[in-house]
Amino acid sequence: MRQPTDLVTSVEVAGAREQLRAVGRRFVLRRGVAVLLPALAAAVVLVAGARHWPAGAPVLAVLGGLGVLLAGWRLWPLRQVSPTTTAPRLDRQFPELEDSTGLLLRDATGLNLLESLQQQRVARQLAALRATDSLVLPVDFRPAGWLTGGLLLLAAGLWWWPAGIPHQAKPTRVAVHFSEPARPSKPGQTPPRISETALRVTPPAYTRLAAFAPVQASFQCPQGARVRWQVRVRNGAGQAAPVLELGPRRLELRPVAGQAGTYFTEQILNASTLYRLRYAGTVSDDYAIDVRPDLAPVLRITTPKPYTLVAALGQRPEVSIRATVRDDYGLSRAELVITVAQGQGEAVKFHELRRDLSAGLSGAQANLNSLLNLPKLGLTYGDELYFYLLARDNNGHTARTDSYLVQWQDTAVADSAPDLGMGVKVAPAYFRSQRQIIIDTDKLLAEKPRLDAATFAARANALGFDQQSLRLRYGKFLGEESEAGIGAPAPHSPIAEDEDAPATTTAEAPEHDDHDHAAPPVSPSKTSPTAETDALMEPYIHKHDDSETADFLEPAVKTKLHAVLDQMWAAELRLRTGQLAAARPYEYRALRLLKEVQQQTRVFVKKAGFTPPPMPEATLRLTGELAGAAAPQRQQMLPAPNPQPAIRAALRWLASAEQGQPTRPADAVVLDQAGAVLAGATLTRPGFFLPALRALREMSQAVRAGRPTRAASRAPAARALTELLATPAPTPAAPPAADRLARRYFQELAR
Repeated sequence: MRQPTDLVTSVEVAGAREQLRAVGRRFVLRRGVAVLLPALAAAVVLVAGARHWPAGAPVLAVLGGLGVLLAGWRLWPLRQVSPTTTAPRLDRQFPELEDSTGLLLRDATGLNLLESLQQQRVARQLAALRATDSLVLPVDFRPAGWLTGGLLLLAAGLWWWPAGIPHQAKPTRVAVHFSEPARPSKPGQTPPRISETALRVTPPAYTRLAAFAPVQASFQCPQGARVRWQVRVRNGAGQAAPVLELGPRRLELRPVAGQAGTYFTEQILNASTLYRLRYAGTVSDDYAIDVRPDLAPVLRITTPKPYTLVAALGQRPEVSIRATVRDDYGLSRAELVITVAQGQGEAVKFHELRRDLSAGLSGAQANLNSLLNLPKLGLTYGDELYFYLLARDNNGHTARTDSYLVQWQDTAVADSAPDLGMGVKVAPAYFRSQRQIIIDTDKLLAEKPRLDAATFAARANALGFDQQSLRLRYGKFLGEESEAGIGAPAPHSPIAEDEDAPATTTAEAPEHDDHDHAAPPVSPSKTSPTAETDALMEPYIHKHDDSETADFLEPAVKTKLHAVLDQMWAAELRLRTGQLAAARPYEYRALRLLKEVQQQTRVFVKKAGFTPPPMPEATLRLTGELAGAAAPQRQQMLPAPNPQPAIRAALRWLASAEQGQPTRPADAVVLDQAGAVLAGATLTRPGFFLPALRALREMSQAVRAGRPTRAASRAPAARALTELLATPAPTPAAPPAADRLARRYFQELAR
């Protein structure tokens, strides 16, 4: 049975262990506060910076992410704090514990007498330190305090700094013309209006151009530039903020902090557009912004040529590369890409090499030089390499040249004298098709008036030779391998395309040709011992002397092929004699019969529809799966509306106004429609169309107000609208009588 003294000792040890855990939790809390306070102050600085530098939001977001990672890295060791790690810290901090705080974490049953007494002593010492509130692990708050105070002061300075941009980047005032303001409700009161308009353009960082202030309301800027409009209003109490009409968008300007009556907006422009300001019933004229796009780099290789052959003997195996590269805003990288091909036949191996040539880049234009040493690149005789140049500008646009070939001559390949003397024709024989012969015949007929008789006869004879080659080619399908008998009509042929076609007779086959033939039939008295075998094999023997049994075509196909040869024969006769017009019907009939033979020899299969498998309703119904259940979307390409009616209506109105006819307020709709067309054309030629657009809108306002229009406004508008009229189609003029007589004369000659 345990004694009361032992119970008291166990309670003291348990309390000491709990105090040890409390000391660890308090240390983690204090250490976390020391890390999080500077982090929160840094977040306040980033928020204040984003308020004054909207364009740097991505950079500030990256800095904020890095700060979060840094804070997490500082807080990560705190998760490992436990009584086991707290005990050594207390031993180093308080000598009274006699380096024995770790005994409190051990079970009393496993301790000897000396260790038990020391455990009780340490428990009493912890209780005494806890009573004096000195049992705390130290945390140095001074660095965190100084850093937090400095960051908060920086955030306060940024927050209370005027929201306008710095003095050297402030927009510059430009002249903007507004329409007449509305009359005030009280006499003597000045109507609200925009008294000052300022612009500032900040080019993208990759252009390396400084920010500038346009001197006019219409200006040019690089693609991706940030444009700031800043206006100052007068007597604007109770009025809505000014509105910027930038193309089809309407943007409400925001007030500038600390500057009463000043408004601003910023936009990044990627395409040319028009803009105007609207405030308290007044509208400014339209002004154009010409956005210059960023072009890709331009590369040009001056040496070597697209194909370079390096001789095996007498030439150094080196190739020098010289090239020029330029860009509108500067280059960031250039490299040479080399592909080496080694080996021949199926054993060719490829590997790619890249050389960085960025060291020679300076400014917007540079000269690139490189030397290709073939042995150092691993090439030997017979190998080759391909290379091209690749360049990238500051905006990430890339461009490359065509691939150039460098080949090292192979010394193992040499042409012998017997090979050079052999006249072997390795090119395949090319034949003109029947359709091509028809096309050439029509072309020669059209050129006949411009050709002399000798040239016309030579070209017609060449067409006849082409027709003969094609006829002989198709004759091989019928077993006609010699000129004799080609073109003879098939016996019992049902096709007779032209009654006027000359009758052709079949000449006798030659007795001998260039290879063996089957023996001619003999009389019964001289019957061979193998006659029965020959009779059995007769259907399967290729007999050159019998065109009717020299193939395996069907009789109907063979009949049409014979008719094709007849038509080709007749066409060839007329082509060789220069009668092109008379040869055309035979050529067309030959082509039609060839197409019929093609259709007759094809196999047609009945088209079968697709039968989908049955839906597995048991596995799909009521499952809630929405994959592929999106609503169908239909797209349709609609033609752009024709602007010509609006332009012609406006020109008619301008002509009537020039003659002094009265106008109506409803006529302003005609001018507005023409103004929309003119606004689109202004983006391409702002210098020419912008004054006309201003004059047109001035006349529209005058017509709505019932005032007469000025002649000075009608003239530029009429010139611009006339420029937009479509060019009329040329009207064919009637040929002179002499031309008609000459045409009739040549038509009679061609009969």
